[in-house]
Amino acid sequence: MDTKTTEKTDGAAVRPDGESAGDRTDLSDELHDDARADAHEDARDDEGDGAFVRDEEADDDTDGGSARPEATGVGAAAAAVVSAALSVVALTGTWTGRVVAERETLVGQIKTSGTGTPAQQISEIYGDAWHSTALVNGIFALLAVIVAGLVLTLPRRPAWVRAVAVAGAVLGGVGLLLSAGTYFDLFLSLPTAGS
Repeated sequence: MDTKTTEKTDGAAVRPDGESAGDRTDLSDELHDDARADAHEDARDDEGDGAFVRDEEADDDTDGGSARPEATGVGAAAAAVVSAALSVVALTGTWTGRVVAERETLVGQIKTSGTGTPAQQISEIYGDAWHSTALVNGIFALLAVIVAGLVLTLPRRPAWVRAVAVAGAVLGGVGLLLSAGTYFDLFLSLPTAGS
């Protein structure tokens, strides 16, 4: 029977192939340390890549060029809605127009009280009030057309903003025509005293 003997050198067991148990343990520890260092380095690289991407996104967000078109788009959209609202107000009438008309009616009553002829009373009390209302509505219609025209000249506007601006311009134009026709008595003339 062959028996294998182990020799001891400096307190470490030596195997017959010449490799000591201490050497084998040291090699295993080195491999573990290398694997742990590689995993740590990979994790650090992943974090670095994420930070780089995050920094790129932050740069894109803070870029002045990307904020400018968005601000222009918001301003154009708001102006388009304002022009549409002004044109609707011009067509339906405003509280301001009503107040101006009532003031003209009162002034006409004061002017013609007791001394005015029926034709003067019609002109001063009713005609001036109607003309004042038409004038105020015409001013709102003109503002709607101007604002819509400005929106249509702006660059980089979305399609829906252009559509709302065109609608505001068309309705404002209609309101302007109606106001001008009412102011100059083109559609309906003032009644005469004999009728």
